Amino acid sequence: MTSLVQTWGANPPKPPSAEADWLSRRMSAIEFLKSAARVDQLPSPTAPEFAIAGRSNAGKSTTLNVLCQRRRLAFASKTPGRTRLINLFGLFENEQEIGRLVDLPGYGYAAVSKVMQKQWQLELSRYLATRPNLMGLILVCDCRHPLGLLDTQLLDWFGPRHRPVHILLTKADKLGRQQQSQTLRAVNTLIKEKAGHWGGAVSASLFSGLKQTGRDELLEKLADWLGQKKAGSEATGDNAFVKAPAQGGEAGDMTPVV
Repeated sequence: MTSLVQTWGANPPKPPSAEADWLSRRMSAIEFLKSAARVDQLPSPTAPEFAIAGRSNAGKSTTLNVLCQRRRLAFASKTPGRTRLINLFGLFENEQEIGRLVDLPGYGYAAVSKVMQKQWQLELSRYLATRPNLMGLILVCDCRHPLGLLDTQLLDWFGPRHRPVHILLTKADKLGRQQQSQTLRAVNTLIKEKAGHWGGAVSASLFSGLKQTGRDELLEKLADWLGQKKAGSEATGDNAFVKAPAQGGEAGDMTPVV
């Protein structure tokens, strides 16, 4: 039998924190809320929103399905560009909406009309620039081609909003361990170099939908964004996320950028 040391190397993954475990259970019970073609059709901004953006072939739908442990929450197609609307999914605690995941239309897909591309880009830009309850952005990138021109343009443009960004390097199973480490190191180096443009709250991690790896790291990041890790801190603002329970308990100029 292959040992755990052989499988994971010298540093086995840490178990998820109580906060991430609490959030995982909320994710698994996530509910579809609404699809909208335009930002003005979105529901009222009464709950914190965490957006998922990326190129059309980067694996956004698979990421959402794995994060929420649901096979068909988002339709993962071999044909890029299937996400053509803004799709919202709600997180609930005791029947109260405590947050949302927002699946944004993918960008960079050439096999649609120029008019359609422009409309997608406009609504993506409008959402990222104006949505008042947007708390953070997950930027999904294929780890074999990380941070292409459109990705870096989006980061340059989004930086002034001063919202946290997590770059999720998907399809990590397509690379060997050494290549994975090199890619992650190169991305983190670029993050440091671009801190003046992208802000200081940009991070990155590896992810594989096929191998189901990287989910815990993403949950930990979202828990950080939600303020769950600040023990004893009180949630601020109307309709903020409730504080996670202790371990063992239950919680009660608008220009298209791409």
